[in-house]
Amino acid sequence: MTTPQNPPAKRLKREEYRRELQAQQESTDDGSVIKMPQKKFFRQRAHANPFSDHRLEYPISPAHMDWSSHYPAFVDPDPTKTNLSGARKLTKDVEVVDIGCGFGGLMVGLAPLLPDTLMVGMEIRTSVLEYLSSRIHALRSQQQRLKNRAETSTEPQPEGEGAPVNDDDVGTTKIYPGNFENITAIRSNTMKFLPNFFAHHQLSKIFICFPDPHFKARKHKARIVSESLNTEYAYVLRPGGLLYTITDVEEYHHWVLRHFLHQPEEQREDGTIPDSSKDLFERLSDEELEADPCVRVMKYETEESKKVTRNNGKKFVAVFRRKADPEWST
Repeated sequence: MTTPQNPPAKRLKREEYRRELQAQQESTDDGSVIKMPQKKFFRQRAHANPFSDHRLEYPISPAHMDWSSHYPAFVDPDPTKTNLSGARKLTKDVEVVDIGCGFGGLMVGLAPLLPDTLMVGMEIRTSVLEYLSSRIHALRSQQQRLKNRAETSTEPQPEGEGAPVNDDDVGTTKIYPGNFENITAIRSNTMKFLPNFFAHHQLSKIFICFPDPHFKARKHKARIVSESLNTEYAYVLRPGGLLYTITDVEEYHHWVLRHFLHQPEEQREDGTIPDSSKDLFERLSDEELEADPCVRVMKYETEESKKVTRNNGKKFVAVFRRKADPEWST
């Protein structure tokens, strides 16, 4: 007969920390400062099989999605305005998606730059999502505390200028535009359910930052960039919208280019090119990338980009603009 083993001390410490953090965030009436969560207690293996059954919850259509709890500051004041699931509607639609958002560096960095734009990070790993949700809650609480202090104090308070936030572990000490009320995170498998969340032409930006490269050829089917998935991105992205990609794997970068842009070898013998989702995208020039502040956040403010910088690695960026839908031939 085998005796049951006690859980490892590291796991017990992690669970105890999470319980304490949750209790602190649920009791905010005592005026205590909500601290930022620590990543070391939310680490999780980077690989997740997108084809497995993760018991995910998802709306049956975008018109059934309840965003009200994610963006309470943007809930429509008219209680009679509800969607098909009976949930309160927002004053504006979600426009920006970070696919595989990880610990949320991109979302937190973009929030002050686009304070009136609703953004969502989609992540399949539970522990990572728990960290990001706690991080957003702490940022909102800290911003509200700073605003209350500024309203009652006669001394000038430091205010943000829309710059990306990079003080991940200690929280913010400035008031940033939007107070991080415009960002949220949900657990989802975008390879399966992206059209369940977003309607046709709803999005203005999609970010795919440092995706799992799935190096082995038999794993390429799990890559987040593919001909079939690009069709879905084109469906939810409005004409003129942008799809951002960045990776530190050069081979994956060339894979992205091949799957978003036509290659010479794809031409038929008569010189024509088969119709595909590639007809709906065009690549931005280097000058356009330099002028886009979102590219700078993507290159320097995410956790993975900082890791690549520390290791003196290379970053390969490609951004694609959604072209207008082709006219139906008569």
